[in-house]
This record gives sequence, structure tokens and C-alpha cells, in this order.
Amino acid sequence: MTFERREAFLVLNAGSSTLKFALYQASDLACLCRATIEGLGAAEPARVSASGELAQAFVSGGAPSSGDHEAALAWTLDALKRSLPDIDIVAAGHRIVHGGQSFAAPARLTPDVLAVLANFSPMAPGHQPHNLAGVHALAKLMPGLPQVGSFDTAFHRTQPRLAQLIPLKRELIDEGLVRYGFHGLSYAYVASVLPRLTERAKGRVVVAHLGSGASLCAMRDLRSQATTMGFTSVDGLMMGTRSGAIDPGLVLHLIEHRGMSVKAVSALLNKESGLLGVSGISNDLRALEYADSPEAEEAMALFAYRTAREIGSMMAAIGGLDVLVFTAGIGEHSAHMRARICDYLAFAGVKLDAAANEAHAPRISAEGAGAEVLVTPTDEEIMIARGVRDVLGG
Repeated sequence: MTFERREAFLVLNAGSSTLKFALYQASDLACLCRATIEGLGAAEPARVSASGELAQAFVSGGAPSSGDHEAALAWTLDALKRSLPDIDIVAAGHRIVHGGQSFAAPARLTPDVLAVLANFSPMAPGHQPHNLAGVHALAKLMPGLPQVGSFDTAFHRTQPRLAQLIPLKRELIDEGLVRYGFHGLSYAYVASVLPRLTERAKGRVVVAHLGSGASLCAMRDLRSQATTMGFTSVDGLMMGTRSGAIDPGLVLHLIEHRGMSVKAVSALLNKESGLLGVSGISNDLRALEYADSPEAEEAMALFAYRTAREIGSMMAAIGGLDVLVFTAGIGEHSAHMRARICDYLAFAGVKLDAAANEAHAPRISAEGAGAEVLVTPTDEEIMIARGVRDVLGG
């Protein structure tokens, strides 16, 4: 039996216990499939979910063992070979969280580039090592396959120098201790579609990427001018389990007067704070919205307050507000949280159409409001696929 061959890009986003992947037709970047393997490293078998034209290939053949990224990738490639013999993987793209000051655009992942990226792992310990593990695993399984990295920090390299500076000693600044910002692939996607959604796309725009990780980006002319995350992805907004911005003196207090180790403080700020820490119930906003608990209510109220307050800071960086965009899990799906945040922003001309908000309409601002409010799904994977195409020349 012969098959008409189809060339495809494999897009990977490797997390600590997950491997998200997607297949894009190389000729036109049509998405063929998206899938997630969850539970890597657990005692029980991993779980697989998939959607798209070719999803059946990954949900009909059982699940991979709960191994590491290499085991998950081996299972994925075996499923491709077994169920989709007409698909040729010709290149791979990876989400790499931290590109430092070295990378302002997608790059071919050569050994020299990977060595530089490994140096950024201490600045994104919950992401960078896992991102790079996916690169190394695929190189072992498919030697010679071209691999391209797209960086969450790259979109923010257009910011003015003052927006990137941290007021530390000059020598530390010169060593790269500056604000980098993250969620750049999401913001780049929103910037790419915004001109189709509003005539004010090149004006004063604030994008709220609200999910388990959360941040804001202020744009003018569709370019990043300021963002809430800084040197690391712990800074800025309150998140699912991350604290967001806190008094640095509090960290010193926890170490000096509470006897907490650096490791314990890191766990507190990254995994035990945010919605989970304040509510004591869950890091999932959906669970808090259904909980009959004053602690859950306080956690949601604080999330809305902190987000609205930081939107004010983004407005200061760009001189006002023409468009507010909600995206990512909470931003796209929680009408309740969008309304709570926007209640604080009446001073900026924000007024919601309640029915449109409840329906998760693409435009949820009231007729005649001073600022447009949009709800826009993000798509980080297509930005990675475009990066592969751009670097490798089609």
C-alpha cells in the first residue's frame, strides 16, 4: 500500500509532568492535531487527550508509561509511525520560556544555542529545564531533525530600556539582572490577530493573559512597552499558586526570622501561594467560583483587585487605554472574573455589556464605552510553528 506523503512540523511544549504537542502541515501550517500527555513521572500510567483531524492516532492506542519526556516522545513518535505512516516530521518547534537578552526571535537549536539557554535555567527553574529536556529527548530519538526554539521572553525585547531596568547596582544590571517578561508567545499571537478585531489595535492596548500563570502586557503599535512579570515568572499578578509581586523584605523576614530555607521560601512563593494559598481550597478559579466559602471569595476578590491595580500601572506606561483584551483560561472563560476586574476600571472608560460578557462574546464592552473590551483565544502553538517556518525558510 502506498500513501501520499504529508510533511509536518511537530510543535512541543514540555512541562514538569506534561508534554503538550501539536502537528502542523508544513505547506500551509494547518493544524492537524493537538494533544497533551499528563502525569509524567507518576506511579500510574500517563493520560492522553487529543483533538483535531488526526487525534484518533493518539487516543486509540492506549497510553504511554509514566516515564520521562523521552518516554513520552518515543510513544508519540511510535503512534505516528503506526497510525499515520503518511506523515513525515521534517522539523520540530519548541516553546522555550527564557531566551534572556540573547534571543529576540526564534532560533535554530544548535548545541551552542542550547548551552546558552541552559544558563537561563536558574531564572525559570520550573520551566526551562523541562523545555530543554524535550529538545534533548527528540534529538536522541530523531538525530539530525532540525529543531527551532521560540521564546516567551522575545516579544518583550522591544520595551524601552527603562521598562526593563531593575533599580539594583549597575554591575548587576550589566550582568543581565533586568526585567524580561514572559507569556510572549501568547502576546505575539494576540498582537497578530488584533488588527482584524479592532480599528484601535495600534493604539493603547493592555492584554490580560489570565490563567494558572497570569500577567499583563501593555502595547503600542502592537509592540510590548511594559509587562508585569519581571526577572522571573513569579513577579506581577497573583496567580494560581504563585504569589506575584511581594515586598522583598518579606522574603528576608521569612529567612531571617522564621528560619525558612531558600528552598522552602521558593516552594511557598511558587507552589503554595496565589489563589491556592489565600483560599486554602484550590488554585483553580472554577472550583473557587462554586465554593461556598469566605476564604474562596476573598481569594477571588484579591485576584480581581490586584489585576485591576496592575492594569492601572500598564496604563501609566502607555498613556491610557483604548483596548483591553482578556485571554488564556481565566480570561477567556470566566465572565465572573472579567466583570469583577472591569468594575474597578470605570474611570478608564471601561463598561461591560453584561449579556455579551456572560456569552463570552468576542467584544464584551458596552456600546459607546470609552475603551473596547475583547475576549480573544490565544494560540501559542501556531506562533511556534510560524517560528519553525521562518527560521527554516518554509
